[in-house]
Amino acid sequence: MAGLTDLSVPFAGTVLRVDVAAGDRVPAGAVLVVLESMKMEHVVEAATPGVIDSILVAPGDAVQTGDVILRMTESDGPPVTTARVDTESRTGIRPELTELRARVDATLDAGRPAATERRHAGGRRTARENIEDLCDPGSFEEYGRLVIAAQRARRSTEDLIANTPGDGLIAGIGRVNGDRCAVLSYDYSVLAGTQGQMNHRKKDRLFELVERLRLPVVLFAEGGGGRPGDTDMAVVTGLDTEAFALFGALSGLVPLVGVVSGRCFAGNAALLGCCHVIIATPDANVGMGGPAMIEGGGLGVFAPEDVGPVSVQVPNGVVDVLAADEKEAVEVARRYLSYFQGDVPDWSCADQDLVREVVPPDRRRVYDVRRAVELLADEGSVLELRPSFAPGMVTALVRLEGRAVGVIANNPMHLSGAIDAGCADKAARFMQLCEAFGLPLLSLCDTPGFMVGPEAEETALVRHVSRMFVVGASLTVPFACVILRKGYGLGAQAMAGGSFRRPIFTVAWPTGELGGMGLEGAVRLGFRRELDLIDDPDEREAAYAAMVFRAYEHGKALNVAAHFEIDDVIDPALTRARFVHALTSAGPRHHWSVGPGRRLPFVDTW
Repeated sequence: MAGLTDLSVPFAGTVLRVDVAAGDRVPAGAVLVVLESMKMEHVVEAATPGVIDSILVAPGDAVQTGDVILRMTESDGPPVTTARVDTESRTGIRPELTELRARVDATLDAGRPAATERRHAGGRRTARENIEDLCDPGSFEEYGRLVIAAQRARRSTEDLIANTPGDGLIAGIGRVNGDRCAVLSYDYSVLAGTQGQMNHRKKDRLFELVERLRLPVVLFAEGGGGRPGDTDMAVVTGLDTEAFALFGALSGLVPLVGVVSGRCFAGNAALLGCCHVIIATPDANVGMGGPAMIEGGGLGVFAPEDVGPVSVQVPNGVVDVLAADEKEAVEVARRYLSYFQGDVPDWSCADQDLVREVVPPDRRRVYDVRRAVELLADEGSVLELRPSFAPGMVTALVRLEGRAVGVIANNPMHLSGAIDAGCADKAARFMQLCEAFGLPLLSLCDTPGFMVGPEAEETALVRHVSRMFVVGASLTVPFACVILRKGYGLGAQAMAGGSFRRPIFTVAWPTGELGGMGLEGAVRLGFRRELDLIDDPDEREAAYAAMVFRAYEHGKALNVAAHFEIDDVIDPALTRARFVHALTSAGPRHHWSVGPGRRLPFVDTW
């Protein structure tokens, strides 16, 4: 039903424009009047179809709240549009959106063809290609995309937009394996991936979000360190930069993954070194100072390739995993994160009867303990860390029935499994990592004890090996120790967290042999007087062999278990099941994990 309607204004203002005249038939949504109030334009539209009866205002008129500006008769009939409908914002691309798209395009690989081609010509990926490969499709949301280098005093804005996108750092939040993850990548094609004032601010922003949201971090660290050429801020030294402190503070809070290819020096390397795991490609060079800094310090002239190559940084333990190329490095990063992202429902394992064959019948025959780790773990789940550093100790992330677990194991193929300074550091840091993020630990012990001798003591052995006692005593995660063969002295105790009573169970395989020190040494030391009384060398050797045999019988796992110094001797084929049952007895993870927050203030970088 048609009716006369007064159209009034809800606020005071000035009439800028009247777009209709008396007698016009208008549709719903037609622009009737445009008002200005508080320097903003307000469009008055027809709420329903109708016919304009009268116009009570003209352009330039001042109106007050409640003033009637026109009258119209509502109509249900088909409208004849004579009034203008505001479709400017509904068709075409608005100029501000066009400007935004141009700026965004300039930050993408397609918008920087020359830089992208140079990268590919060198056999390298771009920073964005690595991020795209790491993150689940379409999940990466960038922070600070439109930032440019703080060099406006020496370069034009157009130059900076074209050549310093993101100030050489791409940062944001995406999803990896379905879970949210912060990702930062220095872009070597922009100012050699150096650390500028603006990309420091971007890092600060992301690191604060990481702390607040409890997000893991993946850092692609290629770059040349601090940049001296920024001019837009009053900076003398830049030593008040927060990024390093903020990143270091995340160590005991969230998993930190570093990926490096190409050159990584100074500040970039400092951030990389804070990461729990460092994944490198064969062309990586990592150093706390690059060639310019070395030369400036009067220490000689070196090519970048001479500083911290992987031939140095892998065996010395700086690099945890050496990947074949950037693609594999990204795959390893995704895989590493998965161990901290919960259980997996689908798994399979090897025939556990094969575990019985790992340790040879001859107690003097060496074997590869990695075979035991592979057989005990879910198939395809083993990720060994730092395999080339301290080869007498194996540290690996694995899964057992889909649950993530950390494994430490003596390697009898190196120094018979003796624990030297490097082995102790390697094991202690890995134990810290598992404790920090709630991963159960399985220790596979086969050691004659700590390495001894003058050369060993030159490595500060006393301090290094004692780390295993301190860290082991602090463990709250489920922890079990299985003695595969040798379990001697302080080294065996260290593998059990300081005492055979510390783990939730300490068991041995039937091949186990235990003692306060190695059998041969114990016999020579304990029975030296008796042996010295035997003049005949052959008779003395026979007596010695008989004493060793008796000591071996006394220290056999079965006898030690009979005295209840260990919890049990088990069929090796039952090892996996025994540990899984122990984890079940320990209850769901939240029963022995503090949940969100810190279990440890930090994980040692070494």
